[in-house]
Amino acid sequence: MKVVVIGGTGLIGSQLVTRLGEQGHQAVAASPRTGVDTLTGKGLAEALEGASVVVDVSNSPSFADDAVMDFFRTSTANLLSAGADAGVTHHVALSVVGTERLQESGYFRAKQAQEELIGASGLPYSIVHATQFFEFVQGIADSATDGGSVRLPSARVQPLYSGDVVDAVGRTAVGSPVGGVLEVAGPDTFHLDELVRTGLAAGNDPRTVVTDPHATYFGAGLRETTLLPGPGAHITATRFADWLARQS
Repeated sequence: MKVVVIGGTGLIGSQLVTRLGEQGHQAVAASPRTGVDTLTGKGLAEALEGASVVVDVSNSPSFADDAVMDFFRTSTANLLSAGADAGVTHHVALSVVGTERLQESGYFRAKQAQEELIGASGLPYSIVHATQFFEFVQGIADSATDGGSVRLPSARVQPLYSGDVVDAVGRTAVGSPVGGVLEVAGPDTFHLDELVRTGLAAGNDPRTVVTDPHATYFGAGLRETTLLPGPGAHITATRFADWLARQS
């Protein structure tokens, strides 16, 4: 089948295009780098011609509140409209475990808006909620850095390897639409401050991680279980320690 991957040149999208191609599908990488712009609609109709499935793993170039909301609303609306016109029979989007619980954050408000647009579109759909990726531990640290310190709460998190996310999204894409949310998470639970402390130490990063119960996560306050998946989540195999060992 033809599967168009929106954001197909990014971390998840590029791996997904490769995996789907290896499985015999016609996987198309769609992004501004390949001439497809979901904000303006440029190249979208041409990319979706003959497609059975659209997988949206794109992300906003700016995380500023207004910009990220405009990105997800505009991009998603254009993609859903073009998908309906092209006869797409399955719309898949990658989102984040806990999105509905993180609405103090402009980024997660925008992701919630994206999910609501998809749910109201009338198109058959599946939304994959993933926990945070191992690869983004550095980004979490950067977002919480104050001088030489990284201030983070000790809420629990169950991170996973991006390659395992790719597998989950790929399975979902070639399966039947679920009309709801599927969750995927890693095999081990950490405290957020502990996770980042371990990741920074492995990379010889000199910053000190300070446990601060009042610190936020991309602008949102966290409770102990805000970032954890619910019962029935698909649990992946790759462990953080093994991934870190491969990086070095």
